[in-house]
Amino acid sequence: MAANKIRTLLSLLGIMIGVASVVAIMTLGQSATDSINESLEIGGIDMVTVMPMGSARELEIFDETFGNTLMQNVSGIDTVLPSAQTSVNLRNGQEIVRASVSGVYSSYFDVNSLELEDGEFFGAEDNINRRQVVVLGSQLAEDLFPAGSAVGEYISVFRQQSKRYQVIGVLSEKSETLGNTYDNSAFVPYNTYDQRLRRITMPSSYSILVADGFSAVDVADDTETFLFQMLGDDDYYMVYSPATLVEMSNEIMATFTLFLSCIAGISLLVGGIGIMNIMLVSVIERTREIGIRKALGASPKTIQSQFLVESITITLFGGIIGIAIGMTLSYFTADYAGWSMSVSYSAILFALAFSTLVGVFFGWYPAKKAAALDPIESLSYE
Repeated sequence: MAANKIRTLLSLLGIMIGVASVVAIMTLGQSATDSINESLEIGGIDMVTVMPMGSARELEIFDETFGNTLMQNVSGIDTVLPSAQTSVNLRNGQEIVRASVSGVYSSYFDVNSLELEDGEFFGAEDNINRRQVVVLGSQLAEDLFPAGSAVGEYISVFRQQSKRYQVIGVLSEKSETLGNTYDNSAFVPYNTYDQRLRRITMPSSYSILVADGFSAVDVADDTETFLFQMLGDDDYYMVYSPATLVEMSNEIMATFTLFLSCIAGISLLVGGIGIMNIMLVSVIERTREIGIRKALGASPKTIQSQFLVESITITLFGGIIGIAIGMTLSYFTADYAGWSMSVSYSAILFALAFSTLVGVFFGWYPAKKAAALDPIESLSYE
């Protein structure tokens, strides 16, 4: 191999490309899957959301008692929290912003994994007394109070008439999750929304917290079944859960990664065929050498082992280089895409095992052919 560096390098090239492709594809597939899952889990992996999609007259089931009805008929539910939403103008001095205002219960923030940057959340007493307090999303607070802190200040909420609300909290920045843009939203107590902002005829959505030990996917499926039995038409509602999307994305990414890995595996086979061709050429060129070795007492098994070890060495060395190249490509690609790098150890083990197998499989025939050469004919070969 040292005496034929170009030939050895060309033999390595096919294996290197194949292994690098397999490692990069499987590693990036795992990194993309983990990043998608992390993004979806921000919304609460143990949560299910139900959204009515029709009018109040058609959907009388969606009222204040819906949560209790659902808990009685679907197992695995810890809490059901209704929320209502509308779009209004918010004003602080000369700053006016059009934003979404939601009427929610205080538990809504825990269920949706929302955290505070400043101030505090409103509580049950604020809701009972219908206090005009508001919690702002991080971007909304910055837009309304560009010069300083929003907590403790007052804003005007315009709908049919202007009302003053005291800002008691500002949420920490949070990326959009399943269409929910928390950073540009405002939240007021549910009863305050109903009595002072807009009369709630039907909640905009219900947040369902799944009980410990139960699957959010199963709860979402059972909720859909219950609603279909009650309404007879799935056009009247929408049920979704981050857990369901996580499961779906994992299946899609696994299938896609397997498909691309199979394509990359073809290049490994092509590289193996290239090694077999090189080894066959090597057997012909070294016929006289083989004859000398046999004349000096080398057994056919020794000759066969020599060529087989050369083939395995080439593929194994090419596999190691390919793994290094594949991991390097994965790192830079994941960094560019903004994904968290997830090393696929199964891809590394698979690539090493497969490259070794390729060396054995495609090196066996040339090795066997070399071992079968007649020493007298080999010595006289020119």
